[in-house]
Amino acid sequence: MPDELRDRGLRLTPQRELVLAAVRELGHANPEEIAEMVRLKHPGINLSTVYRNLETLENVGLVIHSHLGHGGATYHAADDINHLHLVCGKCGSVGEAPIETAAQFVNTIADDYSFKTDVTHFAIHGTCARCLETL
Repeated sequence: MPDELRDRGLRLTPQRELVLAAVRELGHANPEEIAEMVRLKHPGINLSTVYRNLETLENVGLVIHSHLGHGGATYHAADDINHLHLVCGKCGSVGEAPIETAAQFVNTIADDYSFKTDVTHFAIHGTCARCLETL
């Protein structure tokens, strides 16, 4: 990880390393959840430091944010960009589907509207299998 940060022109700081490690370990997490994990190893880091580091890491392409609900952004590692986000409206769970699942949709939008779609940045909302069983 230190080489990744340096290769992108960033100074290596404990805060950056901890934030990136937390994002990778948590998978999909909001800044508060990331800060909570970071504080387990470095109790002095505040939420604004986590936000600043998330922005920096996103600017250099190591972290990506998605909007999975009505709240703030959820972050995940940029090298984990091979899936769609499936959000259950009943229980709030976040599932994943292979990015190739959206290929026909993306190609149709590109062909019909000359618009390149980034399906990794948003969520597909619906009802998960577990909640469907309880209906």
